[in-house]
Amino acid sequence: MIEQGDIISYLDMCREEGVNLQRGMNYRLRGGASVILMSIRPGAPYADRIEEHGRVLIYEGHDVPHTPGGPHPKSVDQPAWTPAGTPTQNGLFFAAAAAYKGGAAPAEVVKVYEKIRSGIWVYNGLFQLVDAWHETSNARLVFKFRLEVLEAAAPGTGVSDSSSVDHSRVIPASVKLLVWQRDKGRCVVCGREDNLHFDHIIPYSKGGSSLVAENIQLMCARHNLGKRDKIE
Repeated sequence: MIEQGDIISYLDMCREEGVNLQRGMNYRLRGGASVILMSIRPGAPYADRIEEHGRVLIYEGHDVPHTPGGPHPKSVDQPAWTPAGTPTQNGLFFAAAAAYKGGAAPAEVVKVYEKIRSGIWVYNGLFQLVDAWHETSNARLVFKFRLEVLEAAAPGTGVSDSSSVDHSRVIPASVKLLVWQRDKGRCVVCGREDNLHFDHIIPYSKGGSSLVAENIQLMCARHNLGKRDKIE
């Protein structure tokens, strides 16, 4: 099972979820966990952002599909319904947020993956969907979803997360990119290029920061586990 901070390939991410992930928003895949794919890299197609030192994710909804002869996806409102009258992924997530705000359901638990470069993703952990609204962007309406870090999976969600306390905050994308480039995509101990993890040099639980590259390093699973055992 992957843990928060693990770096994986696109194929590994699909293998983890058991489906070929073709879209960024995935409400209750096969009746199980909800999954979103995000990116805050320059040139990303949607205006996702991270706030409150990584505890909050503001995720933008998705556009209409591009169709030959149809409008440019960025020129029309993001849809809540398909032409057939079924809810889009925007609509499904929006309804889940409304149910939570209205006290009709617990907050939807969402697994979040972030693209850090082509073909390479990092698992940001579990979040709970707590709010949704519309915003005007370039003369059209877009969906916005607020997700907050979930410290531990609630019973009955069908989702588990074995992340330790020191990885309870999301490392900003800018820091991840700096660390990836500095460490050349390799474990700082043995030089392995697979099974990598963003590791806190000084654990978050001991006052270490997630916000500076100087406190983050790349480690393979074996050495990350060995270090964790020593800390504990």
